[in-house]
Formats: sequence, structure tokens, C-alpha cells
Amino acid sequence: MLTDIISPQINVIFCGINPGLKSSNDGHHFSGRSNRFWKVLHLSGFTPYEIEAVNDISLLDFGYGLTTAVARATSRADELSKEEFDESLESFTLKITKYQPKYIAFLGKAAYKAFSKKKEILWGEQHEDFCGAKVWVLPNTSGLNRGFSLESLVTYYKEFYDSVHES
Repeated sequence: MLTDIISPQINVIFCGINPGLKSSNDGHHFSGRSNRFWKVLHLSGFTPYEIEAVNDISLLDFGYGLTTAVARATSRADELSKEEFDESLESFTLKITKYQPKYIAFLGKAAYKAFSKKKEILWGEQHEDFCGAKVWVLPNTSGLNRGFSLESLVTYYKEFYDSVHES
């Protein structure tokens, strides 16, 4: 099981769909070699250097945290059922209510679609808050998601970074 990296009133909580098997085994978020999360976070301005997955807890030093929508680890996010998202919604809502981040960045559309019950989701800022937090939906940085180049991922995350830091 992967532990959340979270503290009260952080600026941003990045929410992955669920842990990958390697991350779950290692006990560190985004530890898969092909996952581009830490590189994208750095290149888009969130961190002054590229954090290594083994130092994922240091993300709190910058006012950011990490969680997942569903706790069960899988090799692919599409292995999760609709019921697993439905069962996770209550605990996720309680977590967000307790910690009160200013922003939630859902990494990929799957979790936000399941939690919001919307059929269509666009990338970027969403019109509705989630438990008082502003919501953004960003492309997933998984190595399995090759529909987005490193450059396009950085563009989306930089737009989010700019929005977070202008408010």
C-alpha cells in the first residue's frame, strides 16, 4: 500500500489514479522508471530540481502533496472497476475535507470522471470545486500514456503552475 504524502492546507494535492505495482512495492510515488511525473513537475516549475521518487516526501517542502483516487495497486489503471472508484469516493472526500488543499490536480481523466459522474471532461481547469478545492485535470505522466510527449505534458503542467502561482 502506498502512503499519502499530505499535510493540512497544502497548496496542491496531485492525485494519481492508483498506485502502480512498482510504486506500491517500493513505497514511493511514481517510482516506475518510465513515469515522467518528477521530470514534468520540475520542468514545469513546481520544483527547483528533479526530485527522485525515493525522496517523494520532500514534495511537502514545496507545499504540494500526493495521493491516489483508488488505493489498490495494479499494473495498469484500466484494471480498476467502476465499483472501486465508487467505493473510494467517500474516503477521498473525507481526506480532501480534512486536509483542505487549495487545488486538486487529477492526473488523468478516469478518477475525476468517476468522482464527478461527468461523461465528458476537458483537460485543464474545471468549473466546479471539489470539497472547496479548485480542480484541474492534467494528462497522466505514466509511461503507458504515450499519447502525450514530454513537451506537451510540461505545457499542461506549466499552465497549471502559472494558475496556482498567480492567485
